[in-house]
Amino acid sequence: MDNVFGQRVRERRLALKGDQYSLRQVAKAVDVTPSFLSKVERGDLPPPSEATIQKLAEVLGLNPDVMLALAGKVSSDLKEVILRRPELVADLIRQVKNAPNEAVLRIVREVRQLAG
Repeated sequence: MDNVFGQRVRERRLALKGDQYSLRQVAKAVDVTPSFLSKVERGDLPPPSEATIQKLAEVLGLNPDVMLALAGKVSSDLKEVILRRPELVADLIRQVKNAPNEAVLRIVREVRQLAG
């Protein structure tokens, strides 16, 4: 089983200083058992639910969208966007798939201006 998600959680948790980042304290903060979190970090269990991933990201100071992606998940708000216009969103993603970051950033800025 690919364990990029669990490895990232463990690396970040160990890199942070303070007792609040022990396995037990982080598990308590995100409302899971230490055993469950340990198994996720080792890859013995798949990543948790979207809500738990978002709590983990908040506690560990990580980007929740990145953590969801590492878990092979998409946030529910993005699912709503995709479901509203599945063909357009799929086409957009396929078109920007190989585009350089600068081009994608330009598109994002333009959409923000139009939506704002």
